Amino acid sequence: MATNNKNYPYRLLTPGPVPLHPDVQKILAEPMIHHRTPQFERTLKNVNEKLKDVFSTRQPVFMHTSTGTGAMESAIVNTLSPGDEVLVVVSGKFGERWAEMTKRFGLTVTPLMVEWGHAVDPAAIEKHLTAHPKTRAVFTQVCETSTATVHPIREIARVVKKHDSTLLIVDAITAVGAMVIEMDDWGLDVVIGGSQKAFMLPTGLSFIALSEKAWSFSESARLPKFYWDLRAEKKSLEKGETHFSAAVSLIRALEVSLELLTGPDKMRTLRRIEKLAKATRAIAEALGLRVYSQAPSASVTALATPLEIDSQKLREHIEKEFNLTLMGGQDKLKGKILRIGHLGYITDDDMMATVEILYHALRDFRSPTLPENALMAALGVMRHELATV
Repeated sequence: MATNNKNYPYRLLTPGPVPLHPDVQKILAEPMIHHRTPQFERTLKNVNEKLKDVFSTRQPVFMHTSTGTGAMESAIVNTLSPGDEVLVVVSGKFGERWAEMTKRFGLTVTPLMVEWGHAVDPAAIEKHLTAHPKTRAVFTQVCETSTATVHPIREIARVVKKHDSTLLIVDAITAVGAMVIEMDDWGLDVVIGGSQKAFMLPTGLSFIALSEKAWSFSESARLPKFYWDLRAEKKSLEKGETHFSAAVSLIRALEVSLELLTGPDKMRTLRRIEKLAKATRAIAEALGLRVYSQAPSASVTALATPLEIDSQKLREHIEKEFNLTLMGGQDKLKGKILRIGHLGYITDDDMMATVEILYHALRDFRSPTLPENALMAALGVMRHELATV
């Protein structure tokens, strides 16, 4: 059994936070500037334009100094009123968060329960909206991070668009910037992102964009708001500034990371993330593991461990002995899965090292499903997938 992780450089392969690009680390070390200066105003203008590209929208994309949950709350209070009927897709821990938040704000909540690891059926949403025409919003994730499962958002949007009085509000925190999201063309009404995911930044910024339809809802939204008031933020943005003090360092770093998420590099980055996900799924069988999700995400992969192995203890062992941070399962998946993130500055060397570390850790736990030639087979698969364009 390994005994000293000093021989292993630290690696971070979680769904978020993620490894920072060297250029991002460099700009974060720059001296502070004020948020009401011409220099920062130029940065803000550039960032605002590029964020529209990432979200694929003509609408403004706002930045809150908060985690992604802050933008989730902002989505609720800027579009809805007490007592409004809403449908919430609950397919994991973050769907549960939507349900908890909407109840806390006094909305009338109907949960649409989906088996963990499975994508929601758009027909179930259509059935509910037909039976409950007063439903004001459908809440879902694009990627349910806790199960590494992606929902068919484009198909869901087609369903919701048929209902003029209903919004589609999506937590895209582990999706925007990591997979194709066409906010305007698909008809997504509220889209939310977070800096510590595909944006390759530390935690601290959240993003939110509203469609024209959602802005019309905001005119009658009666839930209280002060810091989260997007109508006030919109007026400030039109003047080239933020409504409150800005997270200057993070926004300057965002300007750097957006170069990789927009323009000619946009699709290259998306393909890279998908390649890492495909490679991770491909090595599962060689290591005696199984892909947990029935609709796997590009941004994070969940691997089910053998029944004899507690994945939480395995994860802790990997971190302690091999200096690699992965994530385990939550709630009823605790001890059953390992989650490996594909976002941020992840090199091919990181991926090859992860294969070796998983192999040695599974051997330490005497995995009953680990084939004799597992390491060479897994390394070969990983090498092949990484070389595939």
